[in-house]
Amino acid sequence: MYNYLAAAAVAVAFAAPVFAQSVPEKTGVNTALGISPSTQDFATEAANSDMLEIESSKLVAAKGDAKDKAFADQMIKDHTATSTELRDLVNRGKVQVKLPATMDKAHAAKLDRLNRLNGTDFSKAYEDMQVSAHKDAVALFARYAKGGDNADLNGFAAKTLPLLREHLKMAEDLAK
Repeated sequence: MYNYLAAAAVAVAFAAPVFAQSVPEKTGVNTALGISPSTQDFATEAANSDMLEIESSKLVAAKGDAKDKAFADQMIKDHTATSTELRDLVNRGKVQVKLPATMDKAHAAKLDRLNRLNGTDFSKAYEDMQVSAHKDAVALFARYAKGGDNADLNGFAAKTLPLLREHLKMAEDLAK
């Protein structure tokens, strides 16, 4: 019986997608302890974050108010650029990871909740999402820039961090 359970556990572990986040990263343990994410975890979360930023900002064109639209346009431009840069690092073989093609369930659920809102409810939720997402991104990029184990990705994180801090300040100003 024990061998059967052990074999089942191993099978489940290997059946998980290659780009799934590790449990310590997904549960926030690494963040709480200030531990750098693995290269795969960083790349996965950075890609998911960029996809959420881009897609939520696209909703603003149809649902947002004037003050949100300029911010959203900037988010689409900047996060498309960081997504492209990350993808280029992977495609050139500088970073050996598997990037997700679509958002994970947690990020998709946030986008779905936002998409169901309209008017001032939409604007408030979008602005709050931007503050939260950029706080998370700043923490993620800072942890990887400080202790990431891939030099090229470490450089990408360090280079992108000031832009994310600027986005966070812009989001906080927007939400006032």
